[in-house]
Amino acid sequence: MEQESLERLRHSTAHVMAQAVKELFPEARLAIGPPIQDGFYYDFDVPRPFTPDDLERIEARMREIIAADHPITRTERSREEAIRYFEERGEVYKVELIREIPEETVSFYSQDNFVDLCRGPHVDSTGEIKAFKLLSVAGAYWRGNEKNPMLQRIYGTAWPTQEELDAYLANLAERERRDHRRLGKELDLFSQHEEVGAGLIFWHPKGAMIRHLIESFWKEEHIKRGYQFVYTPHIASEELFRISGHLEKYSESMYAPIDIEGQPYRLKAMNCPGHIMIYKTHLRSYRDLPIRYAELGTVYRFERSGTLTGMLRVRGFTQDDAHIFCTPEQLVGEVIGVLDFVDYVMARFGYTYKAYLATRPEKSIGSDEVWEHATRSLIEAMDARGLNYEVDPGGGVFYGPKIDIKLYDALGREWQGPTVQADFNMPERFDVNYVGPDGAEHRVVMIHRVVLGSMERFVGGLIEHYAGAFPTWLAPVQVILLPIAERHGEYAHQVAAELRAAGLRVQVDDRSEKTGFKIREAQLQKIPYMLVTGDREVEQRSVSVRSRDAGDLGAMSVEGFLRKIQEEVAG
Repeated sequence: MEQESLERLRHSTAHVMAQAVKELFPEARLAIGPPIQDGFYYDFDVPRPFTPDDLERIEARMREIIAADHPITRTERSREEAIRYFEERGEVYKVELIREIPEETVSFYSQDNFVDLCRGPHVDSTGEIKAFKLLSVAGAYWRGNEKNPMLQRIYGTAWPTQEELDAYLANLAERERRDHRRLGKELDLFSQHEEVGAGLIFWHPKGAMIRHLIESFWKEEHIKRGYQFVYTPHIASEELFRISGHLEKYSESMYAPIDIEGQPYRLKAMNCPGHIMIYKTHLRSYRDLPIRYAELGTVYRFERSGTLTGMLRVRGFTQDDAHIFCTPEQLVGEVIGVLDFVDYVMARFGYTYKAYLATRPEKSIGSDEVWEHATRSLIEAMDARGLNYEVDPGGGVFYGPKIDIKLYDALGREWQGPTVQADFNMPERFDVNYVGPDGAEHRVVMIHRVVLGSMERFVGGLIEHYAGAFPTWLAPVQVILLPIAERHGEYAHQVAAELRAAGLRVQVDDRSEKTGFKIREAQLQKIPYMLVTGDREVEQRSVSVRSRDAGDLGAMSVEGFLRKIQEEVAG
């Protein structure tokens, strides 16, 4: 079914749900009920939150409405008549919406005795709805503003056939199984704390180890590609962000000023002005360029509480940020180098991806000429690599266009990934130059880029991509020793010490529990290898190897197992 037809089906199902709610809960006041990706929702103002039992009752009533096959009809009324109609029924949210409609007439859709304000379109009758399911309830502020009343939002999904619905629900169950918030708690990777504040991540030892391994890989690969590491402060004078243009174009995402001895400072929301300051400490020659600065820089951005999602949407995060200062002639070649880098890194983590060219937004700075030059350079670089891309009109940042890379995870979902931005504007605002072959000063071009994005979002995405079962090179614990009895513990610790000395991350579970129980525990913790030690293993200086993915691999010498895992880690 085409997307337009799916939206019509889902919009109609939302209206059927609203009718069922009004019949079961006459005191409910209606807000809005649009189709969304993969489903629909409707917001209701009710005296108490909906319960799972309520959803079952609503679903049952919906099935009766669908079975009755009521025609769905469209009518029009004058704005004043529509306002009177909903005022008489106490539907204050509908009245508010109608007052903002500029047209003199508004459209209504009705089925049976239910009438709703709506632009449509809808299916012809309720009987056309074949397969649906109510999924969950959440709180939602009216119009997304926390100063407005909190409403109850019921989410649902609808599909043309039961087979499609079943497939979607199975996929949804798999998403829930992979949810990084649940796995983060089960695997003891990270936490968040109300008493500290929303949108702030605490990395536990295992999560911190995963982050350390990613950062180490990141640093090694940057050194190979000629980047230099820098560090910049977490706060800076407000003047820095006035010059950069962020105060004018980005202030809604920045935190309020901090007064320090009468001067306004800001928590940094981006690293680029700091890298410019380092560049400007010396007079640079064209022979010095390109200069590539990289920083794992922590930034702070305001996100509304309703948008925060585990590690994926936070208020403080660390970007794998880099800025390349180059000549205009070097721009295309440097972008190609970044795209090569992106390809290598994404392959290492098992991601495929899709590229988008994000063009000039409404809120932007700079002349048409520099925007055209920057956009043309990004296109030339993508063409040189044979990279297919779609255009995202208006999706660029305020100072330049960008290449947006969306990652596809194991379930085929898109994740925000690397970005590459060409910027002629910030060098102009900061007067960032180099001395050319002619002895005169010329403007540099800046490339802003991230390969991983933010460490928080990237690791959160990886947890879901791998369903918590990290590949051996990235697993926080690679091997666990499981002595069968107390007398086998000393040998287990001996083997563990040898493996640690070889660079592996190893634990020993010498609790007085049954071996089967300890294996199940290790499996739940998604540890790649379990090594059982008993009398035979002690006598033969071997280990009984069990793989998380492949099951029982039998007995191996310690040296043989070490060679096997080292080859696996090396890739």
